[in-house]
Amino acid sequence: MNDTAPSAAAPLLQVQNIGRSFFKPDGDEMVVLEDVNLRLERGEIVGLLGRSGSGKSTLLRLIAGLDTPSRGAVRYLGVPIEGPADGIAMVFQSFALFPWLTVLGNVQLGLEAMRLPQPEMRKRALEAIDLIGLDGYESAYPRELSGGMRQRVGFARALVVHPNVLLMDEPFSALDVLTAETLRNDFLELWGRGELPIGAVLLVTHNIEEAVQMCDRLLIFSTHPGRVVSEIPIDLPHPREPLDPLVRSLVDRVYVEMTARPRQGREGARAERSAMMGIGTPLEHVSTNLLAGLLEALSEPPYGGRADLPAIAQALHMEGDDLFPVAETLQLLHLAELEGGDIRLSEAGFAFARSGTDERKSLFARHLLAHVPLAAHIRRVLDERTSHRAPKSRFLDELEDYMTEEAAEQTLRAVISWGRYAEIFAYDDQRQVFTLENPA
Repeated sequence: MNDTAPSAAAPLLQVQNIGRSFFKPDGDEMVVLEDVNLRLERGEIVGLLGRSGSGKSTLLRLIAGLDTPSRGAVRYLGVPIEGPADGIAMVFQSFALFPWLTVLGNVQLGLEAMRLPQPEMRKRALEAIDLIGLDGYESAYPRELSGGMRQRVGFARALVVHPNVLLMDEPFSALDVLTAETLRNDFLELWGRGELPIGAVLLVTHNIEEAVQMCDRLLIFSTHPGRVVSEIPIDLPHPREPLDPLVRSLVDRVYVEMTARPRQGREGARAERSAMMGIGTPLEHVSTNLLAGLLEALSEPPYGGRADLPAIAQALHMEGDDLFPVAETLQLLHLAELEGGDIRLSEAGFAFARSGTDERKSLFARHLLAHVPLAAHIRRVLDERTSHRAPKSRFLDELEDYMTEEAAEQTLRAVISWGRYAEIFAYDDQRQVFTLENPA
């Protein structure tokens, strides 16, 4: 941080017109975050929701001072952040514990930069360990602890510095459902009683129910690039019961917002239309088993071809972020339609669910070639070549004109999987070559 004195009237945290770009190997700019603004006031828990690739974790890194924005500024207590700031702590998804240190050693690590006397460090570390429910485990090593206990150590290490701002990057996602619920409820109970030495919390999560249960406000992010497209206030007392109609109504609203058509500026909309007309549409690798399973579930009672997304997610024990790619792939293939937080089967979707294996493959092939430009492009190239062969690199290079190398790999993996199922081409992974097994 610079030497400017903090302003008493400033919010704890202010993100102003933040942009973050990376450059691809060919020198083209890839925009991850664009014109992001947010404020975090004392006493708030604010949730960031959005699909993978919306830049939420990148934003947390910028706020933590672990990365530098390409444009805009992040201010903590009115002062621009220019590196890790005292008063901002982070809890990670992956525990991030040092295996050679005990629980006490891992928690004390958060205090070493503060150069406190050893007795004070030990006192504060033991208080944090007791607070988070690990009293008696001070001398245990991470290998001796369950996943939930290791994450409690991660919380204690963040709490021990008494942060004004606690950043939480999917802190419960690596835990089983029951452990996550227990830890989440314990955190909210301590927060509600004012026992946590924290000013405010910024939470990144893919779990919509978790976000509604914990947060005072939700910010919904778009993707490619990440922008805040919606803000949803949650003015409900704690504890919030999952089956409370008001809670369910808010969960439904989030699903509606996250499945709405992107609201973009003129240039962003033009770029998206251009990509959708060609091969440059980023695709998520969704297995055909998942696609078939959702079609079958929707075609049967009690849904009869139409379901509320939160209801079908709950029935299938899926989080929203797991369900969205499946539902959106069905929409891409014109086998289903998303509207207002609902999913509805098309006639082709019903036909698929009611058909045998061969009929399903044939129907899927027709829709894949008709509605996924990259699949049709690969098939066309193979048809036109005398050898009916083409290297993977030929298509990967084309995709990298539109997206990052990682996104191009994922997109090609998706089309390879769907193309194999539809038998519109074959792919040899060892040689990285596409072929036609039975060229016309």
